[in-house]
Amino acid sequence: MTDLRQDPPVPDVLELDIGAVANGGWCVARHEGRVVFVRHTLPGERVRARVTEVTRSFLRADAVEVLRASPDRVSPPCPFAGPGRCGGCDWQHASLPAQRRLKAAVVQEQLARLAGIERTVVVEEVPDPHHDEDDPVRGPGLGWRTRVQFAVRDDGVVGLRRHRSHQVEPIDECLIAHPGVELMGIERHRWPGAATVEGIVSAGTGDRLVALRERASRSRGGRRSVKVPRLPVPVRLLRGRPAPGAPLPYVREAAAGRLWQVTGSGFWQVHPGAAEALADAVLTALEPRPGEIALDLYCGVGLFAGVLGERVGRDGLVVGVESDPQAVRDARFNLRDLPQVSVEQGRVEDVIAELEFGRAASGRGRQARRGGAPADRLRADLVVLDPPRTGLGRQVVERVAELAGRKIAYVSCDAATLARDLAYFGEAGWTLQSLRAFDAFPMTHHVELVAALVQG
Repeated sequence: MTDLRQDPPVPDVLELDIGAVANGGWCVARHEGRVVFVRHTLPGERVRARVTEVTRSFLRADAVEVLRASPDRVSPPCPFAGPGRCGGCDWQHASLPAQRRLKAAVVQEQLARLAGIERTVVVEEVPDPHHDEDDPVRGPGLGWRTRVQFAVRDDGVVGLRRHRSHQVEPIDECLIAHPGVELMGIERHRWPGAATVEGIVSAGTGDRLVALRERASRSRGGRRSVKVPRLPVPVRLLRGRPAPGAPLPYVREAAAGRLWQVTGSGFWQVHPGAAEALADAVLTALEPRPGEIALDLYCGVGLFAGVLGERVGRDGLVVGVESDPQAVRDARFNLRDLPQVSVEQGRVEDVIAELEFGRAASGRGRQARRGGAPADRLRADLVVLDPPRTGLGRQVVERVAELAGRKIAYVSCDAATLARDLAYFGEAGWTLQSLRAFDAFPMTHHVELVAALVQG
């Protein structure tokens, strides 16, 4: 616990009445006028909470005893959840309907506070197309995470990080991990020499991959060689950083009627139904038409570029922009059958500063150039954005607002940065037309959002 020599000192344990939910898996209480962010509790409860951090403006605490329980409280299904334990889940002590109401409340509060937008939000369940409802192992809200990165202690024991800590909580099973990940048995073996072990499974194809990051060797200044245990099922293995040009293992993901190659530990939605749900939501938001020009910024392996390319057709144009070289290679491979789709490598802010659109030399279809000045410069009719958690920022928002013509779809996993960027779009003349929220991360505080923006 941080000690800033407060006067009077803060007791180690506080008795608190819990108020509203806050962003990040916390609820808000007050102690002697100071805000206390409390985990492992729910609005309306009265709890004893152990203080974990003291700052000049607020406290952090964990509820260790419930004196008055919320009707939404349930027993956490995971034995590793709770104060001071695994930090992977935030809401295992809340029913699934309550979790979604809490997430909706957070999104509404962030929109109102940061963007001045009053909007009622409903968090939608994400169906898992591969889930057997009669499966006794996977209870509601469990068994969905197809990519799990485990931390490894110095002695090779595997676990997950504790909340706001580098300490590893040893586990022998993760209940939110997909059964295909658990089938590998990663947590039930030791991994000496590893810093992290990531288990990856495709729910649609059954492909499995283990990605290792080696621990630095203190004695020689190099890397330790990881001793890989014998696993109960065959897996592809990605060890450390392969030599340039070496073939890399990948998994094939199924979504939107196509197969998508995702190399190594490259980005893909971790919920088995999320990629399909988000692709559908983006198409609904943008309503693409044949012949239109679309931009897919932060395009990853090409999911949105692919579904947009099919809708705009051969006389249209879709340009994806992605900074990660391997993701660009995957996207170009995945979309090789769509000549109207191209993928540019580079930082989004750099590429869109140079991007020009025009008609192809043949007079049919469209083309995009970086630099130069086509004779009949066009704007992009549609833009889809799927940035990292840090969002866009003012510079990118202003350029996108200039480039976009008819509609923008903004996919976000962070309500705060989305709300901040929506405020910037508002200053540039764009308004929020619709917002959908998806429970793509049950048991956690995370939520996936798709915002549709129009001019005016």
